[in-house]
Amino acid sequence: MGEEGAGGTVHLLCLAATSGVPLFCRSSRGGVPARQQLPFSVIGSLNGVHMFGQNLEVQLSSARTEDTTVVWKIFHESITLIVLSSEEGTSELRLQRLLQMVFGAMVLIVGLEELTNIRNVERLKKELRASYCLIDSFLGDSELIGDLTQCVDCVVPPDGTLLQEALSGFAEAAGTAFGSLVVSGRVVAATEGWWRLGMPEAVLLPWLVGLLPPQAARDYPLYLPHGSPAVPHRLLTLTLLPGLELCLLCGPRPPLGQLEPQLLERWWEPLLDPLRACLPLAPRALPAGFPLHADVLGLLLLHLELRRCLFTVEPSGDKEPSPEQRRRLLRNFYTLVTGTHFPPAHPVSPEPAPPEEKVEEVAPKALLPRACYLVLGPEEPGAGWRLVALQSGPRRLLLLLSPQSPSHALRGLATRTLHALTPLL
Repeated sequence: MGEEGAGGTVHLLCLAATSGVPLFCRSSRGGVPARQQLPFSVIGSLNGVHMFGQNLEVQLSSARTEDTTVVWKIFHESITLIVLSSEEGTSELRLQRLLQMVFGAMVLIVGLEELTNIRNVERLKKELRASYCLIDSFLGDSELIGDLTQCVDCVVPPDGTLLQEALSGFAEAAGTAFGSLVVSGRVVAATEGWWRLGMPEAVLLPWLVGLLPPQAARDYPLYLPHGSPAVPHRLLTLTLLPGLELCLLCGPRPPLGQLEPQLLERWWEPLLDPLRACLPLAPRALPAGFPLHADVLGLLLLHLELRRCLFTVEPSGDKEPSPEQRRRLLRNFYTLVTGTHFPPAHPVSPEPAPPEEKVEEVAPKALLPRACYLVLGPEEPGAGWRLVALQSGPRRLLLLLSPQSPSHALRGLATRTLHALTPLL
């Protein structure tokens, strides 16, 4: 299993489906945004071969060469997205979900009407520039994983109940049912209305907030790809502490100026210490002192029904591999077990989707695997990183473990870790 992102290049192409006119091209190399652009002849060939197949009633969705994987997808018969990746270990599942998130980001910024009824190509190109920051973050080496798992990145605050009560009260006082606390793109707490947001906006909104330049307050117009792709909403953000933001999703009211300092002081000044305790949770996700086995180098816990996840590579941070390598290993392992062993999560779609099924209904219960593991390198004592995945009801746990962890004990260690984490998510 290769390390995704290690020295490879990713090119993302967006074209008008009917005319083949390029709308933008974004690239990254080694997880870092790059200026490298594909020649127009290559872009035309990639689009042409896809259209040729369509004319013959053949749906070309992906192709693989010796060192590159290509995935095509048309959205609403209007926008064609093409991604090429030479990253080692890249899977089609990862690239397909990348395209879904990219289109969701485009709808979030400009709305579905502008993308399905293109009147002025040059104007649309200019409007789409506002989405580049969000799109580039999907191509890069992010500390978040919601783009791949389709679950919201969360953290577990020490005083979650106090923060939840204050957030619900503040949102009600502000006249909206949609509120959340976000630290570095991860949700600390959210109202019931916020948790009912569909995909992909549930992932995109906190991700976007984590990317925006620091500001004391914002009034940001946007669309909800699933819930309101044609009618814009307003995302109001207020910085409570550097890196910790209060987010409200609302309609024309309330005005940003209505959220007076007195209202903020009333609800949040008594909670300064619990709020400060949230700041270190950005990379760690778990409360300080949470008991984890010394062999755990990284973990990903998914709740597939709630669509939430905890992701961290901070345990035993002084050991090899580096945090970047740990994230790549866990991301690659997730695509492997999701595409091979465990039923995949429901796809992200900006279009209305049927009510979600429970995980147990995706396949007959007797046919669902419960655990699997992988050893990178020789399966000998003290050699090779261990990766183990465990499925239990709606929860799925993936662990990256040190080479010292014996293979025969992996399932027991994963079971105990999942049992300890279950009350948190």
